[in-house]
Amino acid sequence: MRALIIDDERLARVELRRLLAQHPEIEIAGEARNAEEALKLARELSPDLLFLDIQMPGMTGFDLLERLEDIPQVIFTTAYDEYALKAFEVNALDYVMKPIAPERLAAALARVRPRATLTDHPAPRLEQVFVRDGERCWIVRLPDIYLLESEGNYARVYFRNERPLIRRSLNALEAQLDPAMFFRAGRNAILNLKWIERVDLAASGSIVATLLGGRSVEISRRQSARLRELLSL
Repeated sequence: MRALIIDDERLARVELRRLLAQHPEIEIAGEARNAEEALKLARELSPDLLFLDIQMPGMTGFDLLERLEDIPQVIFTTAYDEYALKAFEVNALDYVMKPIAPERLAAALARVRPRATLTDHPAPRLEQVFVRDGERCWIVRLPDIYLLESEGNYARVYFRNERPLIRRSLNALEAQLDPAMFFRAGRNAILNLKWIERVDLAASGSIVATLLGGRSVEISRRQSARLRELLSL
């Protein structure tokens, strides 16, 4: 499990390295002193796990997550209590307070999930995305997203009762989505096949898919033929 440590305090990075020496399953792939350095390293190293401080000079930890195209698992490491509530809303893997107790770190590491490897997929696939709406933000796992809609150079992400925007185009997202899970309904929408409750024939001859929860998505005529094949209709 390759990890990246991101913290503006050198002593905090040294201490975390010392604690992680007791966990040989974690390989420290690199360190960053700020979010700018972390952004570059994350793109180069493709870590499985981030140990991420929240309050740093310049970009915060949340700003960094918003700029990453591929969101690894995240364990927040910070001394700032005021960020606890927001961190849990983000649905990070865990949240540990400084100074970090060895047993608390062990408990956080016990929640780490193995990531899909290149042998599982011929190309990198997203497992989760970071989305933000004002002061609210979330890390959302892909199976929980039932619909993505294009809004210019952005995409609206539908999960639970939320529909925030993500700073990525629908085409850019589609390139990293698992086609066994997500289906391009037309130019402006991608839906999660696992969320389809029923399909009906529209007057135009295309298909209307009704998703769990009641939202309906009309499939373009061209894509309707593909969906029929996928669902053996």
